[in-house]
Amino acid sequence: MKKPICFIALLFVAIIAYGQSNHYLTKEEAPHDTTFIGPPPAFGSLLFEQDFHMYQYGKTLRKTERGQQAIKDANTSTDNILDVFSEAFGMKLSKEDTPEIYKLIARMKEDAGSYATRCTKNTYKRMRPYALYDEPTSVPEAEEGLRNNGSYVSGHSATGVAVSMVLATINPERQDQLYKRGLDFGESRWIVGFHHYSDVKAGQMVGALVLPALLNNDEFMEQLAKAKKEFAKLKKQGK
Repeated sequence: MKKPICFIALLFVAIIAYGQSNHYLTKEEAPHDTTFIGPPPAFGSLLFEQDFHMYQYGKTLRKTERGQQAIKDANTSTDNILDVFSEAFGMKLSKEDTPEIYKLIARMKEDAGSYATRCTKNTYKRMRPYALYDEPTSVPEAEEGLRNNGSYVSGHSATGVAVSMVLATINPERQDQLYKRGLDFGESRWIVGFHHYSDVKAGQMVGALVLPALLNNDEFMEQLAKAKKEFAKLKKQGK
């Protein structure tokens, strides 16, 4: 009996550890109820018309260089996020080159893209534009999995802004470039057709609320210090 009990105990600990490793913040610590930003535009309103026209404009960009970047931005893996932010940061960011920064972003991105947007998504359950207009996106392999996931607010957009703010904390000399890249990361979502324009704007607002909560988290601050130290060393080496 002892072996099965020990195995179950170890499995339980592993599950808890895995859950903790995905986030720095708890659901209560994160700005999770962001419905105070207001509801999405009502059907037939001027703001809804803006969403429609931006959706149409986005389709004209899909075969351009900006459209190709939007497809790449759809991937929210830590490896891809660091890759697309490397130019703005002014240094190659990767698991191999900047392991401490990698660890930092791997956990905090979920605080922005998941915890900070989930409540608002579930409250409004807005239909995504590609589902509403019954048209294909630039990333067809992701359509089915997100079809019934709320469109308002955009988790990608929240992630882009939050990541840019954290990276700017590490490398303030590149903050302007990083902030722009963070906004562009979210703008990609209405170009590929997964979000309405207003979803993106609301998501960017939500993303800016995440860093203050993270700055009150001891684990985040400890890892941020390691990331800053790593960057300072690499900068001194001229990398």
